[in-house]
Amino acid sequence: MRKLFFSELSCRETKLQSVNFYSWFQFDKGKLSSKPSLQSPSSIETLIKVAEPLLLPQFKPTDYVEILAQIHEELETCKPDQKSNLFLLQFQVFRGLGESKLSLRSLQLAWEKSTSIHEKLIYDAWLKYEKKGEEPISDLLSSCHKCCQKFNLLDYVSQLSTESITEETNYPLQGSNMVYFKIGDDMVACDRRKIAALSSPLHTMLNGGFKESKLEVVDMSSNGISPLAMRAVSKFSLTGKLPHFAPEVLLEILDFSNKYCCKGLKEACDRKLATFVHTRQDAVDYMECALELGCTILAAACLNVLLDELPAWLNEEHVVNLFSNMNKAHLSTLVGNASFSLFCFLSEVAMSVDPKSETTVLFLEKLVESATENRQNQFALHQLGCVKFLRKEFVEAEDLFNLAFSAGHVYSIAGLARIASFRGNKHLSIKMLDSVISSCQMPLGWMYQERSLYTEGDAKWESLNRATESDPTLVYPYMYRAAYLMKKQSIEAALVEINRVLGFKLSLECLEMRFCLHIALEDYRGALRDIHAMITLDPEWRMFEGRVLVGQMKVLVMEHVERWTAGDCWMHLYDRWSAVDDIGSLSVICQMLESDLPKGVLYFRQSLLLLRLNCPEAAMRSLALAREHASSKHERLVYEGWILYDTGHCEEGLRKAEESIAIHRSFEAFFLKAYALADSGPDPPSPAAVVSLLEEALKCASDRLRKGQALNNLGSVYVDCGKLDQAAECYSNALKIGHTRAHQGLARVHFLRNDRNKAYEEMTKLVEKARNNASAYEKRSEYCERDLTRADLHMVTKLDPLRVYPYRYRAAVLMDNHKEKEAIAELSHAIAFKADLHLLHLRAAFHEHIGNVSAALRDCRAALSVDPTHQEMLELHTRVHTQEP
Repeated sequence: MRKLFFSELSCRETKLQSVNFYSWFQFDKGKLSSKPSLQSPSSIETLIKVAEPLLLPQFKPTDYVEILAQIHEELETCKPDQKSNLFLLQFQVFRGLGESKLSLRSLQLAWEKSTSIHEKLIYDAWLKYEKKGEEPISDLLSSCHKCCQKFNLLDYVSQLSTESITEETNYPLQGSNMVYFKIGDDMVACDRRKIAALSSPLHTMLNGGFKESKLEVVDMSSNGISPLAMRAVSKFSLTGKLPHFAPEVLLEILDFSNKYCCKGLKEACDRKLATFVHTRQDAVDYMECALELGCTILAAACLNVLLDELPAWLNEEHVVNLFSNMNKAHLSTLVGNASFSLFCFLSEVAMSVDPKSETTVLFLEKLVESATENRQNQFALHQLGCVKFLRKEFVEAEDLFNLAFSAGHVYSIAGLARIASFRGNKHLSIKMLDSVISSCQMPLGWMYQERSLYTEGDAKWESLNRATESDPTLVYPYMYRAAYLMKKQSIEAALVEINRVLGFKLSLECLEMRFCLHIALEDYRGALRDIHAMITLDPEWRMFEGRVLVGQMKVLVMEHVERWTAGDCWMHLYDRWSAVDDIGSLSVICQMLESDLPKGVLYFRQSLLLLRLNCPEAAMRSLALAREHASSKHERLVYEGWILYDTGHCEEGLRKAEESIAIHRSFEAFFLKAYALADSGPDPPSPAAVVSLLEEALKCASDRLRKGQALNNLGSVYVDCGKLDQAAECYSNALKIGHTRAHQGLARVHFLRNDRNKAYEEMTKLVEKARNNASAYEKRSEYCERDLTRADLHMVTKLDPLRVYPYRYRAAVLMDNHKEKEAIAELSHAIAFKADLHLLHLRAAFHEHIGNVSAALRDCRAALSVDPTHQEMLELHTRVHTQEP
């Protein structure tokens, strides 16, 4: 659901007709000539509405640190075949925290630690599904040897189907060794000893007390096997290999091997049949046979194909039924002990396609059945409860939420509270949430947010403010307050409120709301800026509860904004870049992409801005577009190098830079080589090598924006080398061409020259130019007295509560003043909404200092879940572990 809409703009068709927009806004000569009066509370009320926050179908423990610590401890002691399930649980914890990089790493670890073919197949397909956004660059990533397995589905079936080659031995078929199997009018000669050796039942039949042991001719006509298939069985008994036959013949042999318990023969058939599974229809056709006859390899081949084709078949009932109708024996054949992993993946995909579908319900019901321990049970019950809630099946949803809550999943109380509210009992909803809040030592933001849904007046306002205080990443409180302020005829105040969250979290819903506020203020340039930001983040975003494609709204707004020439765009881009206005710069580039200017370099700049705005997925999409629109081979190689560099393959990125330079010496190629060289290999390069590359880059043609960045980077290298005069010159030259961030480097030079006041003055220039920039305040805080430092860091937290340095600083000051409880509380406040290694590390050290070994060990383990390779954290963990009683 979209968070807001213009209630007057109630287009019932999915495609917006211009007349609808015009009829409401009454556009005339580029401005709203007779819009609804903003002095009227009723007109404002119809402008913006904020929907309730979604009930999240995720695993959300009240103390994620405790859960992560438990998982880490169990991973140290559990059996190898239990590790993948623990990493899957870790994946769910990080997913609930919104930590996409960490959750993806946990999924990768689940794949790496899988001990069965079934788990490998499931997690490999899951990783591929999670990385579907990388399809435009998959060819490039797959060319990198280190990531072949990571990005391509491994051909497990071909690995399984490779038969061991055995030397064929010819046994004489004569005398007492001979037995003939009569099938209709045909006689199939076999070696009695070899056929008997295929299984215990055949050995008993041919050599035991049965009459067949005395017969030279055994009638097999009624056993459903053809002469051709029986001859294949005979050959297998002699050579250990099956000839190549059509699937129908192999199925006859498989049926024979199943009847007579011929394990080796059955496995050989299993392997052969697996090689015939190529398409979805093949998988469907063979799956039932594989399950009924217990053919694990054939089942794996079918599963391989079906998982690889998700979500294409989710609407095909006969395919869905294959999974939903499986009993425990079938599941054991299909996935061994990995049924929870399988249905966790299937339900994840089904929910992303249609959370209300019957398919989603079926898979989640199987997930609940597959849960084998309490934490799995909590997660599965809550997910199914959320889906039932969406389907308005409240009785069943209530039962599921109750079970999940009773099992320990406190977040499920949100579902119970909403159901009580739907039944008209808001008092009960408040009572439930009050009970949870009072039972928590540190109540979480979602608890107050949920409570605000059922209160009015001051109580609602207080709950919303407590929600933001406890978890500033929740966008609903900001949106509700902004809508409320607008209803009170203070659009500017509403804009200030929504800008609070957009200052650190680029939310599409909040951008959409700010667009509405700009329209109300007749600020069409500001509205267009937000439209451009939405398009860049998600070109398919639909506004106003999904009724209007964002691109359609852009066309309409553009009619009321003066169009810029290419020269105007460059001028405005320099202005925005110099003002450190990243969203404004993004908007200008979006306009430039509509011109005849080279698109490759524009998409590349767009990717740089998106990385700065902490939108890595959108940045990678822009980088892929830069590659697609490159005007030359050497330019394309540079973009490919950046793609490889940004995905962690520095050495490969370095090679791309060198290939590009061999064709044409360009600024971007040298700049990329400098970056990649600095990060590739175990040993850092000499500063002289990086300096040389950046100097070569500056000799090449480029624009001021990129040269300013190169000069800034060159200054940083000089500082690291202790060459402060050269560094100061670089930073000063960068500032002359509008690279405002160079103030930060120049301030560092002043500080290293023991001129703290001048460093503070330099950073003040950056603070003034880059308005409301949290980073500028944070850096300035390093060069002032304690009181001013506190003021700057308070401003940092106000502008961007996700920056962790202020919390660490304040906690350290409190610790120095022997206020241990307050110091730990300061860190705990931030840890509650941000899983950060440094916060956990510092809190662990504080706990160790005051002698709370168990709490220190808990934080160490949780921190190592965030970064298992952090050396200082590993050392602290080892030290604390030895102190454990």
